[in-house]
Amino acid sequence: MENMEIIKAQMREKIEILSKAAKAYYQDAEEIMSNFEYDKLYDELESLEKETGVILAGSPTQQVGYEVLSELPKEAHPSRMLSLDKTKDRDALAGWLNGQKGILSWKLDGLTIVLTYEEGQLTKALTRGNGDVGEVITNNAKVFANLPLEIPHKGRLVLRGEAVIRYSDFEKINASIPDADAKYKNPRNLCSGSVRQLNNEITAQRNVNFFAFSLVEAEGVDFDNSRENQLKWLAGQGFDVVEYRMVEPATIVEAVGSFEKEVETNDLPSDGLVLVLDDIAYSKGLGTTAKFPRDAIAFKWRDQIAETTLQEIEWSASRTGLINPVAIFAPVELEGTTVSRASVHNISVMQDLKLGIGDTITVYKANMIIPQIAENLTGTGNVEIPKTCPVCGGDTEIKDDSGIKTLYCTNPDCLAKQIKRFALFVSRDAMNMDGLSEATIEKFIAEGLIKNLADLFHMEQHQETIVNMEGFGQKSFDNLIASVNKARETTPERLLYALGIPGIGVANAKVISKACGRKWETIMNLTREQLLEIDGIGDIMADAYVNFFADEIKRREAEAVAAEVRLDEEMEETADFFGGLTFVITGSLNHFANRDALKEAIEQAGGKVAGSVSKKTSYLVNNDVNSNSGKNKKAKELGIPIIDEETIKTWLETGVVTHA
Repeated sequence: MENMEIIKAQMREKIEILSKAAKAYYQDAEEIMSNFEYDKLYDELESLEKETGVILAGSPTQQVGYEVLSELPKEAHPSRMLSLDKTKDRDALAGWLNGQKGILSWKLDGLTIVLTYEEGQLTKALTRGNGDVGEVITNNAKVFANLPLEIPHKGRLVLRGEAVIRYSDFEKINASIPDADAKYKNPRNLCSGSVRQLNNEITAQRNVNFFAFSLVEAEGVDFDNSRENQLKWLAGQGFDVVEYRMVEPATIVEAVGSFEKEVETNDLPSDGLVLVLDDIAYSKGLGTTAKFPRDAIAFKWRDQIAETTLQEIEWSASRTGLINPVAIFAPVELEGTTVSRASVHNISVMQDLKLGIGDTITVYKANMIIPQIAENLTGTGNVEIPKTCPVCGGDTEIKDDSGIKTLYCTNPDCLAKQIKRFALFVSRDAMNMDGLSEATIEKFIAEGLIKNLADLFHMEQHQETIVNMEGFGQKSFDNLIASVNKARETTPERLLYALGIPGIGVANAKVISKACGRKWETIMNLTREQLLEIDGIGDIMADAYVNFFADEIKRREAEAVAAEVRLDEEMEETADFFGGLTFVITGSLNHFANRDALKEAIEQAGGKVAGSVSKKTSYLVNNDVNSNSGKNKKAKELGIPIIDEETIKTWLETGVVTHA
């Protein structure tokens, strides 16, 4: 048999070509290869899978359905997963080896995953969690870009590895996000969110990779007491294994140096190295401490430190009322980027560092990512703690919690505490203003650019300030203004939902708007009795609604916003032929842009869309009618019809449900 790495490369190439052809054919209605060519390539891939016993994630020979979960189940690990002891002294590693051979590898910076295979099939994937309990992410692991779904070994196999997103993929994803504040901070954060998605279709889009770094159990296999043999065996089973070098006391320092030279060009995020003993029996004999195993240790690079001058302390108010000190200093180069600010965390840290304007300080990047102050070399301690909030001007208060002093704004109506209200207003189902994340809104409020919802429509007045804000620029500003102007064309139901009335979600806003003939004046002046006559509106919701518009300040704000927009108050002529029917949508779609588009079409026809299959479900919409997904199984158990997208598209076009 050819080298497994060569065969896997061939398989990946065929999977990529076949996937592109399938997408072009089914989604874009284009044919980039003939059926003969597709079938030939498919057969070649299937032959390689049979020859090796390895089936990679994403293979068109497998049907791994996308599925949305309500939550990730939790599960305890059989034994506690310990952390590693750490050192920054490369010379000390030789002594740690104590004459033994070791395996030195990247300490990948992603999310640790434990995989279980039974009879050659992936049966479980569990995150590390807190070391005792992890989250079950099996459905997501099945769409990792390089993970084998099936392997030659038919005995029980348990292994550990790291799920990571490459820097190159991270940069592509960030480049597609126009709002600077909405971009992901680092690949690890993006990976963590991607791996723990409730919708594994999103996981699949993020190109998550898995790299094995240790074997826990392999039923019936003898590794001749060597961890290196375990890694080689895992590679032979189709897994990508973390890059490593075999070392001994005389070569360890040189090996660390060779890894160090690769840090800047390594496409995989890492935060150091791991050294583990090769001798399995010897390792077991060492046992563990209360916190660390004794047969492995992490090596961390020494932080690059730069000297600079503290120019000011900026006080940043947050949605919790907490006011954090932020150090602004003369720009310096650290780990290849220019930095000029660092969080000081709280008043206690600021006072411990004796920070003063003009002080000479040293700064570094914790884990080569987050700027921090290492030391204050002059320590004048002349920074004054503000007595008023930088956002609302309200009184501040210093709180002491177990010796940690923090600064708070005491004003309950402080704008900084209302970020969520502004975020709802600009969200996709409301005014749909792109480029205004919660972080951006928080910055705008802190700068005094917005004080009420209507101010969001006048960002052009603050062009100079916004363009010069960190993470912004002229292009971001132009995109923001274009998005705000586009949001001026809206509907009564969107505006109603955007106001954030307690209990009034997207669906209720549509129902209320329809009951009022989509007339905004009528919507604003509904009485409690009129609201209770509307299907789905109860006492609590009606009271909250009436109280909202009875509040003089809130009503004035709603009127100010309504004056900024152009409302489409024309009634849409839609038949309610889906009235009384509830649909659940799963899997990928070909005709509709996404599930939201199909959901909107169903709701306009009088139907409802739910997130999970239950006895109340009328139809499950899934283009893969025969898949073994959880939703399909549930529908079959309950006797609920499963229809494809073509069927519901026909119903929507004809206005007739042809079978029940």
